[in-house]
Amino acid sequence: MRSITVLRFLPLLLLFFSSLLAAQPARVAIIIDDIGYRKSDLQALFLPGNISYAILPHTPYGKKLALQAHAKNNDVILHIPMEAKNGKKLGPGALTSVMNESSIRLTLSNAFEEIPFALGINNHMGSKLTELYQPMAWTMQFLRERDLIFVDSLTTNASKAEQIALSFGVPSLHRHIFLDNQLEHAYIRQQFEQLIRDAKRYRTIVAIAHPHPETISSLQQLLPRLAENNIELVPISQLLSNKNNETNPALSADD
Repeated sequence: MRSITVLRFLPLLLLFFSSLLAAQPARVAIIIDDIGYRKSDLQALFLPGNISYAILPHTPYGKKLALQAHAKNNDVILHIPMEAKNGKKLGPGALTSVMNESSIRLTLSNAFEEIPFALGINNHMGSKLTELYQPMAWTMQFLRERDLIFVDSLTTNASKAEQIALSFGVPSLHRHIFLDNQLEHAYIRQQFEQLIRDAKRYRTIVAIAHPHPETISSLQQLLPRLAENNIELVPISQLLSNKNNETNPALSADD
């Protein structure tokens, strides 16, 4: 008799919990990558809300801008250059496939000495390195020892980085969408609307953009759309408490 009663009310219970879930805001983290080479990157720090910033190590303006972002209580991570398949120039502080464990650890240590309050790293480029187990394992061991996080920019669909991070106990997420692969407002708006749709469907989403003037201008206009759609803009670290963000990400060329 009790089972019949439960079954009778099951549809109502499911409707109640579905409504409760829908009432909770979805959560989106937006990371602005590639900060450090241009003085104009400062404009990215004026974006409203809990934007997260990924700073390129050993760059002319990287440390200064990291300090300013940190002072505003925004999340700061290091945007570590990693070897790409296309052979693009990596810049200082890069990790490559020919490096041994000592070299990787020293390179990462030097980056964190410059910006010691960084919460972790994400990869700049890296379509080659993130497919390789050993350099990623050395990287994740370093991060694990220091209680740091890893965000896979996912510049290759064969990346092993997030899986390796999790196997080492490193809190990890991956990028779901790039917002500005084309520097046109119409394209950025289109990607932002896709971000909103994905957030409503998957509840937690990680987006990456860059400090281009076109991007900053577009985001100034578009960010209010999140609240209008019951979506909360949160720091990247806040998403790490919720791993229900497994989507089919839109891949692109090396970031």
